[in-house]
Amino acid sequence: MADYTFPVIRTQHPKPKPPQDKLGFANYFTDHMFEMRYDEGQGWHDGKVIPYGPISLDPASAVLHYAQMLFEGMKAYKRPDGGIQIFRPDMNAKRMANTCERMCMPKMDYDLFLAAVKAVVHADEDWVPSEPGTALYIRPFMIADEVSFSVLPAKHYRFLIILSPVGSYYAANDGGLSATRIYVEDEFIRAALGGTGFAKVGGNYAGGMKASQKAMAYNCKDVLWLDAAEHKYVEEIGTSNAFFMIDGEVITSPLTGTILPGVTRDSVLTLLRKWGVPANERKLSTDELFAAAKAGKLQEVFASGTAAVISPIGVLHYHGQDYTVGDGKVGPIAQRLYDTLYGMQTGKVPDDMGWTVQI
Repeated sequence: MADYTFPVIRTQHPKPKPPQDKLGFANYFTDHMFEMRYDEGQGWHDGKVIPYGPISLDPASAVLHYAQMLFEGMKAYKRPDGGIQIFRPDMNAKRMANTCERMCMPKMDYDLFLAAVKAVVHADEDWVPSEPGTALYIRPFMIADEVSFSVLPAKHYRFLIILSPVGSYYAANDGGLSATRIYVEDEFIRAALGGTGFAKVGGNYAGGMKASQKAMAYNCKDVLWLDAAEHKYVEEIGTSNAFFMIDGEVITSPLTGTILPGVTRDSVLTLLRKWGVPANERKLSTDELFAAAKAGKLQEVFASGTAAVISPIGVLHYHGQDYTVGDGKVGPIAQRLYDTLYGMQTGKVPDDMGWTVQI
């Protein structure tokens, strides 16, 4: 493993810490951030931890016009012994490398990525919250800041990491899990084969906002996306991977290039198979889904992701009709997954998978 060290420029104006019971999600940001530059022919250079603050961009920077950018999402957790750890950073690094490939952006080796994450988290370790349901959200992102109107890959990039102490992604989950309403979207699409659905890029999210507006009009928290070709097969829930338990089988969409290969998704599948729960990556049509709901065989639906960990779904709204999932409450599989994953992440459940990394 390469040994990377970075200079740390401490802020002269530290911020007051927010109350841990009123964090919300990404409402506050820490005192420092990480910044590193890339130049073609030189590679990544001049990484450093600096005070958090605005960044300067030329109005003609490529990212502002052609959206050549990417981001990742991770969390740091406070252990009962006061230590700090992160969860499966190798998976984030692998996904970022795949996104770099798709977006014609420069890759970063795992050791450099991990060293950058550790450096900025260590600088703001006193910002890692310890109350139940909290964490320090880590947002690495890369932008093309070359001044150019050429529709070509840039030759200069900037990599940054910012941090935010967070509570629950959904306010309804403060104090514990609760089931939400989801709108099944069959007009707009999130991604198509050959596109950027598997990459973590801003355009995927901007394009989904219209559907989210529709969902809110039906008193739904988020959207269940269907496939682009037939508007028939379930894919993702909002910004998360989707799981459906029908008659004892847990089903999730396969990684065909249109959905994000989630770190939590992989962890969920691994745990379910370890527990002996049938878990399959296969296509699930709306016909099969709602037939199961009508027959009382749709036992659980939940979303998985770094932000919410596990988010149970109690109602699916489709073509003007509500379909209740199970008894409309948090199911036992969703609860067990949340308790196990968040327990591992915070050091309260033994990590027998080797998934956590100490800061």
